[in-house]
Amino acid sequence: MTTTEVQAALPAEDDPLRQRGRKLLVIAVWIAGVVGAGGAVFFASTSGSVAGASLALVYALIPLPVALAAYWWLDRVEPEPFRYKAAAFVWGAVIAVAIALPMEIGMSRLGMSEDWLIALGAPVAEELAKGLFVVLTLVRLRRIIDGVLDGLIVSGLVALGFAAMENVGYYAASYLGFDEVPYSGTEMATATFVVRGLFSPFAHPLFASAIGIAMGLAVHRSSRAQRWGLLALGYLASVALHALWNGSIVVGGGVGFLLAYVVLACLLLGLGITAVVLRMRQLDVLARALGDMARRGWIHPAEVPWLVRFARRRQARTFATQYGPLHAEAVERYQRLATEAAFLHDAVMTGRAKPAGPDRTYALLDRMWHLRPFLRFPPALPPGVR
Repeated sequence: MTTTEVQAALPAEDDPLRQRGRKLLVIAVWIAGVVGAGGAVFFASTSGSVAGASLALVYALIPLPVALAAYWWLDRVEPEPFRYKAAAFVWGAVIAVAIALPMEIGMSRLGMSEDWLIALGAPVAEELAKGLFVVLTLVRLRRIIDGVLDGLIVSGLVALGFAAMENVGYYAASYLGFDEVPYSGTEMATATFVVRGLFSPFAHPLFASAIGIAMGLAVHRSSRAQRWGLLALGYLASVALHALWNGSIVVGGGVGFLLAYVVLACLLLGLGITAVVLRMRQLDVLARALGDMARRGWIHPAEVPWLVRFARRRQARTFATQYGPLHAEAVERYQRLATEAAFLHDAVMTGRAKPAGPDRTYALLDRMWHLRPFLRFPPALPPGVR
């Protein structure tokens, strides 16, 4: 069976409670993506040659697969819709740049010196432009944000998009050379790539992580004042981290930059460890919630091991494949719906604010029930085996 035939044979994936504007979001992301691609080519062309433009684009792209893979891995337990993650990246690469750049130009024309613009003006403008997506998420898409890890993922993807576009401009400018540096061309562009693309690819995600953490904390606050207060504190912390990085060069020169680099590298390490721990806890939450769902009779207890650990989930899909692509697709869809229902159920049972949580949980259970005739799970595991 073809993919289209498989999709047609299975129950329709209709979500009666889905949020409006999904198609509009997809269209907007595509339009902004095309505009962003044109903008990247334009920034690269400022290098003055085809070779310089090509180098700027290639160097900007090199760190992206590894950086994006890291955030995709963090998001694997409770994955958010691809369209939303794409929107976050495109916002950073296109919308945030379109907001921050005029703000910085305006500060310069109002008389702000170059040193102050680098040390403070740019952090204020850029973190505001990136943070607006976080604010819109809290206002418009609060239902898909569960906590700090989601906040880190959202803010990180926005920051990666911004950094990628910014790097194109930096590499193009480096190719042309600077008055105070006796180098230009490939040599200077490569040196800039080593500093920005290899030694500090997660600088912007680190800066934006503060407002991401604030969003993760704010989503569970019932008080509007508390939510906005947390976002304001997160924004100020993001500006402070960015200003520490930029200002270290202006104020302390090479030594100041080295000290700031060490401090921020330690913070980044701590942030990475925290994100991994939060991801591991998500697996524990998933197992606990699915176990409770089984005790309530919503799912069969023998299904739980095939819905939690990634290795078991993959084993279940492989087992279903021998019965045909229809059953393999049904198992994969069932696993995805069960994951979403489990996290919603846990949020409801632990008293965390989730818009329409019970109704959405029951709607997911209905969709899972309609898939049951197509399920082909492996034989039940012995008691106690996970």
